[in-house]
Amino acid sequence: MRLVLILLTALTLALPRAGMAESEVLAIVIPKGEHVRTISKPELALIFWRKKLYWGNGKRIQPVNLGPENSLRRRFSQQVLESLPEDQLEYWNALYFHGTSPPYVVRSQEAMLRYIAETPGAIGYVNACVLDARVKAVAWIAEDGSIEFAAPSINCP
Repeated sequence: MRLVLILLTALTLALPRAGMAESEVLAIVIPKGEHVRTISKPELALIFWRKKLYWGNGKRIQPVNLGPENSLRRRFSQQVLESLPEDQLEYWNALYFHGTSPPYVVRSQEAMLRYIAETPGAIGYVNACVLDARVKAVAWIAEDGSIEFAAPSINCP
């Protein structure tokens, strides 16, 4: 009986835990037909702070965020915007009175993918494991905040 318990414990430790993140990589995504090849972290910050409003071809940029409670949003905000979503409220309140609205917000990664796929000029982020053919990834942000321009090797379930 003791041997069975030891084996079960060892197997439990070897299996991936439920609820663990599928990947620690964020994919920065745009509509499949857009012609942006890469994007830097400083440029991303300008876009999501609404300081860069147009792509190189003159098309208006449509940034989109996940909800402020979403862990991917919090991570994106910390690593790209260098602040937390709740710390950004004062900034957006001040800009609102000058006619600038914050990025559009969606509730899920699926909603993010749909919005990006259907909105010309859109840009957003998802866990790299949920990428699909509806969108195109132009950059990947690793867990440490570094940015890659080629698809990294990731472990997805």
